[in-house]
Amino acid sequence: MTTLGYEIAGISPQRIWAMVLRYTYLLRSSWPRILDLIYWPAVQMLMWGFLQVYIGQNSGFFARAGGTFIGAVLLWDILFRGQLGFSVSFLEEMWSRNLANIMMSPLKPIEFVIALMIMSVVRLAIGMVPVSLLAIVFFGFNLYSLGFALAAFFLNLILTSWAVGIFVSGLVLRNGLGAENMAWTIMFIFLPLTCVYYPVSTLPEWLQVFAWMLPPTYVFEGMRALIIDHVFRANLMIAAFLLNTALFAAATVAFLALLKSARRHGSLLQTGE
Repeated sequence: MTTLGYEIAGISPQRIWAMVLRYTYLLRSSWPRILDLIYWPAVQMLMWGFLQVYIGQNSGFFARAGGTFIGAVLLWDILFRGQLGFSVSFLEEMWSRNLANIMMSPLKPIEFVIALMIMSVVRLAIGMVPVSLLAIVFFGFNLYSLGFALAAFFLNLILTSWAVGIFVSGLVLRNGLGAENMAWTIMFIFLPLTCVYYPVSTLPEWLQVFAWMLPPTYVFEGMRALIIDHVFRANLMIAAFLLNTALFAAATVAFLALLKSARRHGSLLQTGE
């Protein structure tokens, strides 16, 4: 059995839960951390929401396609905040210089990653639930009315965010906090290419090829088809899931390779710049 196969077979729920509790206590002990999870998503949703109201008053298309901007903002926050929630929990260990202790403990890398994935969802829920309720109050847009489609959108977006978070964590492991900025900026590479606020057809034809290589592109196209045409594009969700499977596998392999390289070069004990 390979090393990775042994780790998967020997996963300990107790160790994972212990790490989740650690991060939960960290959140509960600091209200500014909790406020930060809600503040920017709320500001962004209100800004785009009022912009859509203004445009909708002067454009027949936006009057018909009400909610596309707000829906795009909320789905983008799932993608961005999911990755950030994963990466920030990891960076907490780097900032406290506790990563070496974790790596010397019985905790397996796969258990560490699963704990970070769980905390990503927890952090995302803290930020998104209040903001989604604000969208109902201010603009009458109910994200939860999307039903099964929302579950498909969420699954694909969170898988992409985890894959990116795992890869970024590997880069920070190998290169130290000098690579920390990647955790905050890497997702914005996806913003223009995944066509969050406009259809893929808006892009030049040569750039559309790259856009369709990214799983979130299918989600945002599916969101617009559902809100504007009232059609759920299951084929887009299946294609996104298949791409996410490949992306997640590649990110996991990269993380394990970067972790091995960090151990070989002693980077785990040098967590500074």
